[in-house]
Amino acid sequence: MDQHSHELPVVVGLGPVDAATVSPVLDGVARFVADPSPADLEHAVGAIVRAHVNLDKAMFATLPALRVVARTGVGTERVDLDEARARSIPVVITPGANTEAVAEGALAHLLALTKSLSPLTQLVKTGAFDDRATIPVGDLRDGTLAVLGYGRIGRAVARLAQAFGMNCVAYDPFVTEADIRLAPSMEEALAGATHVSVHLPATDDTTGLINREVIASLEPQTILVNLARGEVLDLDAALWGLETGHLGGLGLDVFPTEPPAHHPVFEHPRVILTPHVMGLTTASTAATFIQAAEGIADVLRGKSPAFQA
Repeated sequence: MDQHSHELPVVVGLGPVDAATVSPVLDGVARFVADPSPADLEHAVGAIVRAHVNLDKAMFATLPALRVVARTGVGTERVDLDEARARSIPVVITPGANTEAVAEGALAHLLALTKSLSPLTQLVKTGAFDDRATIPVGDLRDGTLAVLGYGRIGRAVARLAQAFGMNCVAYDPFVTEADIRLAPSMEEALAGATHVSVHLPATDDTTGLINREVIASLEPQTILVNLARGEVLDLDAALWGLETGHLGGLGLDVFPTEPPAHHPVFEHPRVILTPHVMGLTTASTAATFIQAAEGIADVLRGKSPAFQA
């Protein structure tokens, strides 16, 4: 590393950030430190913050020189935005970088549950091949997918589902125009749905939104997947739904707390679980890091970032 690079301001990674991906974006603007020491934190003018890291008032206090934060993803619930505003620190977000990855993840969950991949795997592993007729293998084609939350990811999920021959309906209180049928209420979106894909943010209004009453209203054996925020779904209600047949399958990539405490629903044979990684494909993670670094570089150059909270 040449002497000039040491004279550049420091940008740190809070959580695992690939230096080889972000350093070229920051070249000539800042020096990236992936594993910062307390001294690096003290002098850092920028920080790329992974989704699981709490950037609270105490963490801000360790970063007295901070001028910009970039948060990987779009959710800022782990960032103290009031503290950032009090310090006049813009919080860059990276929408869109993982859109297709999460959408593919939602389809993977929907397919795995519809085709009963997990129960069928167990059947073959345990020598119960001749019991195959006891396990339902369903179809996406001609099914109806209710997409709850119709932002970038919800729209991408609908496009993929339509390619599989599904009918799609969306519910989103903040969307007034859509390329598929837009239901005026969640109840109307869910009426007649065979599959449900959740893409709602975590807010006071959405926490616990999908509860026992909502699950009881579903068609029998509806398949539900949540790749948005764990707080939106009541896990006790979901287990009740599986046990009573209101739900025919449940796919979770997100949990109310992460890592999650063990819940009895995890043991149900018609549940598939992934540890909040469907948006973290190789390509999407690199794109997220690049978008975060570009936002930081813009601010350090005196420009407005493309996206901020």
